[in-house]
Amino acid sequence: MQIKEFKIRCSAISDIMTNPRSKSDKLSQTCKTYLETWVKEQIYETKKEIKSKYLTKGIEVESQALEYYSDVNDLGFLVINQEHYENPFMTGTPDLIFKETVYDFKSSWDCFTFPLFENYVAKDYWMQLQGYMHLTGLKSAKLVYTLQNTPEELVYGEAKDYTEIDCKFRIKEFWFDYDPEFIKLVESRVIECREYVKGLVDAF
Repeated sequence: MQIKEFKIRCSAISDIMTNPRSKSDKLSQTCKTYLETWVKEQIYETKKEIKSKYLTKGIEVESQALEYYSDVNDLGFLVINQEHYENPFMTGTPDLIFKETVYDFKSSWDCFTFPLFENYVAKDYWMQLQGYMHLTGLKSAKLVYTLQNTPEELVYGEAKDYTEIDCKFRIKEFWFDYDPEFIKLVESRVIECREYVKGLVDAF
C-alpha cells in the first residue's frame, strides 16, 4: 500500500508534540491517535469532520471579524489569505499576511469565552503560528481574538448584540516571535511520525 508522505498541518502541530507518559515511548498516545486517523483519511480518501457551533461561528464570521479589525485599526481593505503554504515537513494556510506579520483570527463564542483578562494563550495556538511563520519565512505573528455577534441560527435563545460595545472590549491581540529551535523539534517529530505511519501501513 502506497500513501503520501506525512506532513503536519500547522493547526495540528500540538497533536504530535505532546510528550509521552513513558520515557521509553517516542510518541504520545495523542500523537498516535492523530496519526492513525490521518492514515485512515489516506486509505479511505476522506477527511474526518469535526463539527461544533463554535467552529461554525468562526467560519461564518471570519470576513466580518477581519473587516471589524481593519476598521478599528484603520488598516484599509484586507483580504483573507487563500494561498496554501507547504514545505517538506508541514502545511498551512494563514488567515492573513500583512506588513511582514502572519495573523490568525479567532472569534469567541460569547463575552464569557473572550480572553479579556488573559495574558497568555493556549500552547496549541502558539505552535500553530510558529508553523505559519516558518512556512512564510516571516519572523513575527499575531493572534487576534474578536468578539462578534453570533449568527441567529446558531443561538438558542436571545442573541447578545456586541455592536455598541467599545472596541477595547472586543479585540484582544497576542504577539509572537519566531522560534527556530521549536521548529527543529517539530521537524524531528515529523520524522518520528513517518516511522510510526510506515509501521501502520506495512502491517497490511
